[in-house]
Amino acid sequence: MKMFEYPDAEMMMMDLADKLASELKNCLLVHEHASFAVPGGTTPGPIFDQLCAVDLDWARVHVMLTDERWVPETSERSNTRLLRERLLIERAAEAVYVPLYADAETPEEKLDDLAAALTPELPISVMLLGMGTDMHTASIFPGADQLDRALHGDDRLVAMRAPGAPEPRITLSAKVLQQAMSRHLVIVGAEKRAALEKARNLPPEEAPVAAILNGTNVHWAER
Repeated sequence: MKMFEYPDAEMMMMDLADKLASELKNCLLVHEHASFAVPGGTTPGPIFDQLCAVDLDWARVHVMLTDERWVPETSERSNTRLLRERLLIERAAEAVYVPLYADAETPEEKLDDLAAALTPELPISVMLLGMGTDMHTASIFPGADQLDRALHGDDRLVAMRAPGAPEPRITLSAKVLQQAMSRHLVIVGAEKRAALEKARNLPPEEAPVAAILNGTNVHWAER
């Protein structure tokens, strides 16, 4: 794990957007396409606002989520909706989107199809992750029903139901997260910094983010 500390979150988001764009450009120099996995939630929004205007061969960038809530895109809780509003616009509108949601009542009904569509994107070229104060990352939550499978199984995608989560989730497995060619974790605030330090001394079963810290670039600003 390599830690990068910033004076404020605004500077961090701008710097991280530059880093991600540079890594994507470098990947496209030697590969036909670059796969780019990003989280939902509120934290990465400012990064997306910067990235969407970057001069990049976006038509060769395949964008996907690290996890998705099993809700339609019209829902305010949809991570896909966030991407379409803040990342897949301006120049980045040309990117190819690889979905983690399909129209079905449960994620299990579409899991095989979504996993098959994901296969050509692996290993993921560039990955951005977030972390909750409960030390979850992607939708690998402590206490989730498929936690062991997500942490230790060979599945590419896992359907998850977790305490406190109002809907089922679908998430990239720890194996897929670990195999990313470049991996960044972005966190803001003293509470998340404390959670990160705690996670470093806990097993992944208690702190799922611990499963991906080795080899990860962690970006933190206090506010």
